[in-house]
Amino acid sequence: MWQFIKQQFKGEVFLTLKELRERLDQVLQQITPEEMSSLSSYTFILEALFYAASY
Repeated sequence: MWQFIKQQFKGEVFLTLKELRERLDQVLQQITPEEMSSLSSYTFILEALFYAASY
């Protein structure tokens, strides 16, 4: 997740903490639920659990 957010700020300079917070708010509001799931899910854990449950 943090890697994605850092990419959005690449090359930007913020003179105040308020500017940074406003930009962060913009980035977070633009993330779709699908992107959020993709960025924060651990598919390999779910796959391992499903695999273990099948035995």
